[in-house]
Amino acid sequence: MQACTLAFGPSHGRMPLTDIMGALGAHRWRVRGVHVPALGVKIHPHYGVFAPTRHEYVDLVASVPWPRPGKVFEIGTGTGVLAVLLAQRGASDVVAVDIEPRAVECARDNVDRLGLSASVRVVRQDLFPDGTADLIVCNPPWLPSPVSSSLDTAVYDPGSRMLRGFLRGLPEHLSPGGEAWLVVSDLAERLGLRAPTRTLITDAGLVVRDRLDIRPRHKARKDDPLAEYRSAEVTSLWRITRSDKAEV
Repeated sequence: MQACTLAFGPSHGRMPLTDIMGALGAHRWRVRGVHVPALGVKIHPHYGVFAPTRHEYVDLVASVPWPRPGKVFEIGTGTGVLAVLLAQRGASDVVAVDIEPRAVECARDNVDRLGLSASVRVVRQDLFPDGTADLIVCNPPWLPSPVSSSLDTAVYDPGSRMLRGFLRGLPEHLSPGGEAWLVVSDLAERLGLRAPTRTLITDAGLVVRDRLDIRPRHKARKDDPLAEYRSAEVTSLWRITRSDKAEV
């Protein structure tokens, strides 16, 4: 079965029905793609890679003032949707990284499909590639909860490891005068699972230049125990600078 082979490899053998159903559902998305309005094109998610069905974070990156960067890093690229958007906005040298092999393969597939391989290079890397960049973008998993498998890493960030590592590494990898865009929901803060984002930023010795907010468009299910929190959720793009070149 092609769907299972693409999801689990050619030697997957017998597997539970739930895994087969998951692979079939993912395969439909991979074939059909997900239309992303801010891009005007479809992104094709692979099995185990978070699909861009929520568009708020993409819309934020599409609307923030463009700083005309030279080199751009995108940390935790997933399907490559933000790397594609950055290239569409005019970035000609984007290095998009992800620690998960599935995500790297998926992002490369989408970049190649859209003819952007000359502008976007996708590499497997934990957090930052070597060197510095004028613009560094990161949309980390929003909930600091434990994971049970590698498939959970697109949604959960245990102990806020990725978020904290991103902020700690910015001073070393952000060019003087450059800026970083951190896109994150405040749901974890509302649930008392994580310190306020602004506190994490300032504790890392960084300065907030600006913040853009957007309300989610999806409606929480009535049977969702977190419906009250999801209805109040705000997704923000934090524009961050190094303290030596920051504007308050």
